[in-house]
Amino acid sequence: MPDRPTTKIKKTAPAPKGAPERRGTPSSGRIVALVLGQGHGFIRPKNHLKVFFHRSDLCEGTAFQDLAVGDRVTFELLEDAISGPRALRVERPRLRC
Repeated sequence: MPDRPTTKIKKTAPAPKGAPERRGTPSSGRIVALVLGQGHGFIRPKNHLKVFFHRSDLCEGTAFQDLAVGDRVTFELLEDAISGPRALRVERPRLRC
């Protein structure tokens, strides 16, 4: 039986667990539309078109049903070439004492 040439397999470091965390540009604006049954809405920042957000994009401690049209919110703006602008980590600014 002829000897087969051996091939070295290059080992790489294991991939990190989970997907990389997406980060955006800190921004603020006002909620201009809410679609309660579907769990999403739109924010209008200064000098911008509508920015989409989903209830899963809310920060911990911010409840979707507590938001209202006209509420001021802070978020991270993620510019996606395929789906357009999206708001991440949406929350109402905290009141300072």
